[in-house]
Amino acid sequence: MATTCYSPTFNLAASNRTNPRPGPVFLSSPKLLRRPFIVRCSSREPEPVFTSVRSFAPATVANLGPGFDFLGCAVDGIGDHVTLFVDPQVHPGEISIAEITGPTPSKLTRDPLWNCAGIAAIEVMKMLGIRKVGLSLTLEKGLPLGSGLGSSAASAAAAAVAVNEIFGGKLSQEELVLAGLKSEEKVSGYHADNVAPAIMGGFILIRSYEPLELLRLRFPEEAELFFVLVSPEFEAPTKKMRAALPGEVGMPHHVWNCSQAGALVAGVLTGDVEGLGKALSSDKIVEPRRAPLIPGMEAVKRAAIQAGAFGCTISGAGPTAVALIDSESKGEAIGKRMVEAFWAEGSLPASAVVRRLDRVGARLVGMSS
Repeated sequence: MATTCYSPTFNLAASNRTNPRPGPVFLSSPKLLRRPFIVRCSSREPEPVFTSVRSFAPATVANLGPGFDFLGCAVDGIGDHVTLFVDPQVHPGEISIAEITGPTPSKLTRDPLWNCAGIAAIEVMKMLGIRKVGLSLTLEKGLPLGSGLGSSAASAAAAAVAVNEIFGGKLSQEELVLAGLKSEEKVSGYHADNVAPAIMGGFILIRSYEPLELLRLRFPEEAELFFVLVSPEFEAPTKKMRAALPGEVGMPHHVWNCSQAGALVAGVLTGDVEGLGKALSSDKIVEPRRAPLIPGMEAVKRAAIQAGAFGCTISGAGPTAVALIDSESKGEAIGKRMVEAFWAEGSLPASAVVRRLDRVGARLVGMSS
């Protein structure tokens, strides 16, 4: 059998970067210890260890205020599911999307070359060198499109994990992030602040894109942290919201945002939820450009702070607003005030949920031999 090697290609054009080139990936601990990421090169194609699997990937909050494109975290309880099974009706080495369910399935294509889940699944199949088996995939969307909760990343993460696990879990989380990045690159831009936490869980800092280097920021187990997620009935496509960003940033704002991002990381590592919230609320570069595009967002932020939230900002590209607090009951009260503000100031109906940090990331939730 011919040896199958897969080497990722980095295309950074979608993030206003040029001269893409292949490169290694590093995963670092918070102490910044680095180890090289080796792309697997196997002469033996793995066999399926299950006939079908079911996976889940959580919603994510990207940017976290001042951390545009380099900070994100996963939140529990909401996300996308993928069911994957070996299908003799599908051509060997290929994948078919059998069905898409959820709030607006008609808005998503079943062409795996253009569907987030399909793109990531294909990349994992390439990494594993799958040529003898065909697969069918069902995508269950639990996240609305264009919500600012990492909808595309959740689909990609769930699919990547499903393909990996049906063949015995040969690939690492970091390799699966690369597969998810190929999907994100095609549909919303080359940024890992959704797909990395969706796959790895917890808080993730992208220290570098070229080469890709990920830092896992460990939030203390004993600390209480709740995310108040308020989603209005309004779609904010990522590409449109990225187009609103400034082409240049002045030095004062650059220094300010860097200091707030540092404070945010310190808050995560020490479990200082109040400090974390204060830093999250302090972006002077991205949020000021995006908030006016979401009806009522500025009033929603004020309402959250007045109701006792430690901080509030736009989740990802929006329109979801995210506030931080250390109590679930307080979070529910804050969410109610934010929903009222979306209606009063933006004429937008909205819904609120209160969720904890998802520390696990994408995982298998069912299998059949």
